[in-house]
Amino acid sequence: MTEVGTVLPGQSFPIARADLVRYAGASGDFNPIHWNERFATSVGLPNVIAHGMYTMALVVRVVTDWVGDPGAVVEYNVRFTRPVVVPDPDGAVLDVAGVVSAVGDDGLTVVDLTATVNGQTVLAKARATVRR
Repeated sequence: MTEVGTVLPGQSFPIARADLVRYAGASGDFNPIHWNERFATSVGLPNVIAHGMYTMALVVRVVTDWVGDPGAVVEYNVRFTRPVVVPDPDGAVLDVAGVVSAVGDDGLTVVDLTATVNGQTVLAKARATVRR
């Protein structure tokens, strides 16, 4: 039985420029801030940044891997606090952790998530509700 305070297995996700290009193709989001360093810096960004929805998808994988079914996620919310900068050639590593913050009698479990890159929070108030 899942209890409040249960810690989900954390995961680290390497993000390379090639991942961003593949995501752009899959999502149709070809904004050059996600693949063109010259353009990204010209608009005031420190470098190319990961797509927000790509970052969200990676973060929720900690929950879907834990629960075993992506369809079990009934709600998922985040607040973007800083972009995930993806320098070339090294890329970035997104570290994700989760802890159960509520377990309802209705079969719903709430998981609070933390997402960091180089120790800096990139998503705040990240929370997923799953049916278990």
